[in-house]
Amino acid sequence: MPHPKTLLLFNYDWDELGAKRLKDNWPSLESGFDLFSFPSNARLAWFDTERFVAKAAVFARLTGAKAVTSNHEQFGALCAALLAEKMGWPGTPVKAILACQHKLYARQILQQFAPEANPTFSRLDAAYGGPVPNHVQYPQFVKPVKAAFSVLSRVVNNQQELHEHTRFGAWELWVIKHLVEPFERIARKRLPEAGTAHSMLLEAPVTGRQYNLDGYVWKGQVRALGVVDEVMYPDTDAFMRFEYPSQLDTTVQARAADVARRFLNAVGFDHGLFNMEFFHDEASDKITVIEFNPRMASQFSDLYLRVDGIDLHEIAFALAHGIDPATLNRAPTTAGSAASFVYRSFDPKAQVAFPTTAQKNSFKESFPDALFFEYIKDAKELQRDFKWLRSYRYGIVHLGGDNTQHLRQRCEQASAMLGWTAPYLDAPPNRASETHTTKPELFLSKPVSTST
Repeated sequence: MPHPKTLLLFNYDWDELGAKRLKDNWPSLESGFDLFSFPSNARLAWFDTERFVAKAAVFARLTGAKAVTSNHEQFGALCAALLAEKMGWPGTPVKAILACQHKLYARQILQQFAPEANPTFSRLDAAYGGPVPNHVQYPQFVKPVKAAFSVLSRVVNNQQELHEHTRFGAWELWVIKHLVEPFERIARKRLPEAGTAHSMLLEAPVTGRQYNLDGYVWKGQVRALGVVDEVMYPDTDAFMRFEYPSQLDTTVQARAADVARRFLNAVGFDHGLFNMEFFHDEASDKITVIEFNPRMASQFSDLYLRVDGIDLHEIAFALAHGIDPATLNRAPTTAGSAASFVYRSFDPKAQVAFPTTAQKNSFKESFPDALFFEYIKDAKELQRDFKWLRSYRYGIVHLGGDNTQHLRQRCEQASAMLGWTAPYLDAPPNRASETHTTKPELFLSKPVSTST
């Protein structure tokens, strides 16, 4: 017997796959728009959180929806919390969502309850585009107080770099304002102690390997699900692959879970999925939190499903309906190790060869378990990627294997079949001569993607 309908907010990409996979038992409806495709993203010009939630409530009543969930960082998680509150449905407390997404306030809370996992930090005392203070000690990692997708995040080594990084054109300022202001209006009412989100945050740079702790909270009990290893292309901040299960020592994983528990309890996060990104420095054994995200890391749901038989998207549905995820049945496992492989070019002059229809058909026949995505962009979009990100992500493949060695073997075979270089490189491809970073892109058009 199917469950009552669930309203999915800002549902696309990985979440579309999850909803499709579970549609027989968890029927759903959708509301929202896609920030990455035109003309859908034109709605940013007049988007207002409270107005959107009011309309979503009417839509829910008319369609018979009985729950809401969203894994969309920019708008969805907050809108889902507000709608759940309005409708009397299970949901993450609004204040907890705000506390996680306001990166400066989250640092302040972490400093109180888990200071050993916090870097030195401060608000950048400058308005957008305003003069840079003279008292900043470098290097610093600078990022917005409120943002998603690592927008405008980078290390600056001197005052000139910080000055250049915080110069914005009229269009950029318009986009920044319209991305942040919907959050700001709610935060002023519900979390005034956090201060404005219209500013930048400075943090001491951190070294170490990067990881992602996934879990959920049920009736105040924090339950860790696992840790995903985030492997970068060497000497870059660009992801090369995400591997599960983690190679990180289980005692370190337990320490990370304890940090998450203390923080989430402190901000009143008593219900919902979360993920905590963190560094672990092997030399010092230090854990440093990058940030808390008050929603699922959707790209990893498939990895957990393959290895553990746990479907993070089904957990999201269950939580939305007030069902303990621990009571869900596990699916049969299909792999001992799984990964999300990210294919990138670091040379703007290189021409990426996309697989032909025949190649993709052969790939699908040889790897029926794979998920395949290709990201085709025009010349203008490529130029923007290399200017702002220093690389171009042109594909993603998900695969499982009996173990890490078997997984690598399958990845290399699959990559060769697609005509791509397997993302197990010891060094990135040849870089362009211009290697400085300006500002990461604020607004991407949505790439073409397909799955097998």
